[in-house]
Amino acid sequence: MKYSPNNPILLSSSLRVDQAHEAIAGLVNEVLRESPLDSELVPLNDSLNRVLGEDLLSPIDVPSADNSAMDGYAFDGTCLKSGSGKTQLKIVGTAYAGKPFIGEIAAGECIKIMTGALMPNTCDTVIPQELVSATEYDMIFDPSALKAGDNRRLKGEDLQSGKQAIIAGRILRPSDLGLAASLGIPNLMVKRKLRVAILSSGDELTPIDETLSEGGIYDSNRYSLTAMLNRLDLEVVDCGIVRDNPDSLKAAFCEAAKKADVLISSGGVSVGEADFTKQVLQELGDVGFWKIAMRPGRPMAFGTLKAVPGKSPSHKTLFFGLPGNPVAVMVTFYQFVRSALLQLNGAKDIRPPLTQAMAEQPIRKKPGRTEFQRAILSRDPLGRPVVRITGSQGAGILRSMSEANCFVILGHDQENIAAGDWVDVALFEGLL
Repeated sequence: MKYSPNNPILLSSSLRVDQAHEAIAGLVNEVLRESPLDSELVPLNDSLNRVLGEDLLSPIDVPSADNSAMDGYAFDGTCLKSGSGKTQLKIVGTAYAGKPFIGEIAAGECIKIMTGALMPNTCDTVIPQELVSATEYDMIFDPSALKAGDNRRLKGEDLQSGKQAIIAGRILRPSDLGLAASLGIPNLMVKRKLRVAILSSGDELTPIDETLSEGGIYDSNRYSLTAMLNRLDLEVVDCGIVRDNPDSLKAAFCEAAKKADVLISSGGVSVGEADFTKQVLQELGDVGFWKIAMRPGRPMAFGTLKAVPGKSPSHKTLFFGLPGNPVAVMVTFYQFVRSALLQLNGAKDIRPPLTQAMAEQPIRKKPGRTEFQRAILSRDPLGRPVVRITGSQGAGILRSMSEANCFVILGHDQENIAAGDWVDVALFEGLL
């Protein structure tokens, strides 16, 4: 679906979650085509959770030579083909990892060899030490216990020189850094960190270091958003709290757009709530106000800010206007913003993995919307994954998120869930 703020499908009263995903992904692709994100070379230890900017090619063969896959005895496997009964070989030396055996190995001879040690040219087979009877001078084994070529790791078996070791777009994990180090690569080309500006809007919001006034609430959303963005290893620009008047909002949006690739605001996107918010955003760019068929998190604004004084019109700042309720902010971030940020940052694997678990109790669900219920995933006495809802699911009950370790995701067309039914589950770990 092509994104347009005036697309009648996007302006419908019941935009499906999958339609919203499609429209957001389409606009992000447009932004990337017009302004691709730069890459930079960083030391290996600074590249964790960054997005790899180009394919990493191996400069060497891995392993660099034939070597033993285990501790044992190396010999020419042709001796396994002759005769029957036990095979006896003379031990003529030892090969260690980093200290190869120097010398000739004739027929009827073998060497003791350690895991990772180079295989002599005349040897192609290793028998594990636990399968032999050995003295200081010779060893005996049953030739039927293995075949020629067993327990030898071949040169380039894991990775050949010049071949792709890690694909561009990968969000780098500890194992990737270890792989790069094993190839002797000290620096990696990664995508520049996205700069993401955040702000909260509303006259009722109070900084957490001030005393609450009557009717006021503490601003928790910026802290949740900052933490979720830090999990993605992005650069956060905190623009604070903005009061409910058009001049303040316009000034804050313009300043944020100058500093950041993406602006995320919370509050002020519900129907009939502070109409000037919509007016200001439409003055600054193409922003649509959506009603999404989901719970929690129904209202959301999305688009680009481009008519910003002091900023090139060709450079667009993505804008997400999230609901004001704390849980709805986290759900909409998890469902839409996270994937868009990863896509904009050049990542290939942007959607969080799902697993399944059995519902411990019935769950009420109306068809026609996607629901994200906070829940606790565990195992029953039989070791099966089970999940239970964390009580009240109100969009303002942030404690329900703190107690939970996952979402139960109930699809658009699903109806009531019975105890024992299998449901889709998305774990918080690594996401929130």
